[in-house]
Amino acid sequence: MSVAHNPAHPDGENASLHSAISANGVPVIGEQYQVAPRCGVAVSVKAGQQLTVINTHGTQVCDFWAFASDDTNEYLSMHHLHTALNSVFPKVGDRLVSNLRRTMMTIVEDTSPGVHDTVIASCDHQRYVDLGCREYHDNCADNLRMAMMAIGERIPVVPAPFNLWMNIPIASDGSIQWLAPVSSAGDCMTFRAEIDSIAVMSACPQDMTPVNGDDCVPVELHFFVQN
Repeated sequence: MSVAHNPAHPDGENASLHSAISANGVPVIGEQYQVAPRCGVAVSVKAGQQLTVINTHGTQVCDFWAFASDDTNEYLSMHHLHTALNSVFPKVGDRLVSNLRRTMMTIVEDTSPGVHDTVIASCDHQRYVDLGCREYHDNCADNLRMAMMAIGERIPVVPAPFNLWMNIPIASDGSIQWLAPVSSAGDCMTFRAEIDSIAVMSACPQDMTPVNGDDCVPVELHFFVQN
């Protein structure tokens, strides 16, 4: 298998490769951690624990993934979620399911207006090439890969993410728009883990469309885990 087709191998590097909050991603309960701008971080969340992700400035999209701790071949799946919810818009109380249709997490809090995306793939190197980049550009797919590598894990695939606060209206004719988030500074989402999971959060590096605000400037996110 060539490097170009290895789903675990990033196309470039950034600080995500050294982002581990601990050697195995286990957090200090209640301690707040940062996801640096344009980077990703992985965290271990035990069944019954709650993970809160904070949109610190209100303008930042968070690409969010979860993998089963005991087998990364099981992961949060947006395709299966659509079937489970009969919707593309998850809300408080909804269960988030894996590619095996098992409930991995439940949304227990959302202080934002609830505008998120479950349709768009994570940005990757090719996305920025298509947008005109000629040099390597930080991207969420690589942030996921590196965040997992930072805690000694490798991923079998880059799943479609749950794009927290990403504002992609879908028109009746199926067309979409790329708009700025409608969230506010300090808005947060809280997930209860239903199985032992590894969650990964990427502060999306997109600076060529306004998904991270009309000024197109990616900024940091924060998160913490509580029992």
